[in-house]
Amino acid sequence: MTIDLATYEDAPKYDGDYDAALAALQQRLAKIQVAHILHKRRSVILLEGWDAAGKGGIIKRMSADWDPRYYHVHPIAAPNEVERDHHFLWRFWTRLPASGNIAVFDRSWYGRVLVERVEGFCSKADWKRGYDEINAFEKQQIDAGMNIVKLFVHITQDTQDKQLAERLDVPWKRWKTGADDYRNRARRADYLDAMHAMFKKTDTKHAPWHVIDNNHRKSGRIAALTYVAERLEALVPMDFPAADPAVVKLAQDAFGYRPAKSV
Repeated sequence: MTIDLATYEDAPKYDGDYDAALAALQQRLAKIQVAHILHKRRSVILLEGWDAAGKGGIIKRMSADWDPRYYHVHPIAAPNEVERDHHFLWRFWTRLPASGNIAVFDRSWYGRVLVERVEGFCSKADWKRGYDEINAFEKQQIDAGMNIVKLFVHITQDTQDKQLAERLDVPWKRWKTGADDYRNRARRADYLDAMHAMFKKTDTKHAPWHVIDNNHRKSGRIAALTYVAERLEALVPMDFPAADPAVVKLAQDAFGYRPAKSV
């Protein structure tokens, strides 16, 4: 069934102990990262969505308990001169994670069929060809052992306007907004057309899209982290090894270690 963003605009406010739920999810995600390290798996988590939709807030909370040595967040902006001289996917190839690592993309290769399409930064032939190129790229990575989790963070125009106003009102948030936000806002209908075309052509069995209704930040963050956890737990082995007997013996000799009943 084709994804329709209009059906993702009425999620209720979070009705529960948000701090406890968030802490439990962050612990769960920390174990998932350890599973990547132990089993030498690699994953990409990408977030697309509207300006001021809350992608950064989701990423901040998702990665809060991760070991910084084994993950990297890539904030994707306009390509630089060197990147423009290559195929549009080249700059993403160079950012793919190594074994045992997770890469988080705050915007991604979908810029080719979103902002580049709507704003005329590439030709019609380029963005129309982009769907097949993206699908082939994702399938290639998955066939090579990569996991890909795709989130689209959705908000209404009213919510976006409130967030843009807050960015102007709060001094330490003003750096996050600029003229591009208003250029994009003025073309919301065009972006909706591009987004729905993107879903139709790239919501594949091997790399499905998942929409997050983030009109209420707390419920949206819990929904996003829950989906990421569930998706990765299904893709990465979650068994953890027994303690190395040789190391156990060293601990026993050093300080009289005795195994705990459960951890």
